[in-house]
Amino acid sequence: MAPTSYLSFSPTPSKSTAKTCLGIPTMPEIMDACKSQGLRIRLRTLGPFFRILAAGEEGDVELGRADGVIRPWLGGEKILHLDSMRMRRETLRMDRSVFGLGLFLGAVAVRHGFDLGCKRAQLLAINDSPLYHSKLVRFYTRMGFKVVHEVDGSSMQDLAHMLVWGGRGTRMDADIQHLLIKWSKRFKPKPST
Repeated sequence: MAPTSYLSFSPTPSKSTAKTCLGIPTMPEIMDACKSQGLRIRLRTLGPFFRILAAGEEGDVELGRADGVIRPWLGGEKILHLDSMRMRRETLRMDRSVFGLGLFLGAVAVRHGFDLGCKRAQLLAINDSPLYHSKLVRFYTRMGFKVVHEVDGSSMQDLAHMLVWGGRGTRMDADIQHLLIKWSKRFKPKPST
């Protein structure tokens, strides 16, 4: 990617939006949770495109990355298009699993979309192998996504999906605010007793 702009956190929500934001983890809270797990997370943007990079505490080895784009849609709506997520095999030997690291990358992506006004997130659980595909669908379902369409190449609609997503799989959507509320226990600081 060419020029990089680094993450800037959203200002305090206005009174009108503060009520809907209660319980939703902020970007600083998500980043603090990442740090507590020994992760250094960087969000890079170029126009509507973004890349999230995860490294260990030393920052010398990339452990994973997520790529996506904020897409305008009908009626002025913005959609968070989660394009790809990749983890290094070394993460399997770490205390955090591949899916654990995926949750941290996903939380940064989803919060980034929320901060830019997205209401919905979309992804394709790619079908490279039946075993891995079923694990992806179960993981994303557990995370709060819902199956929208099976993209198997059997229709013209599938052709459009395959051109956008680059393969066959299960198209899934989620309400961004719902995801952040669902994940809040993992990212909000624990109240001190």
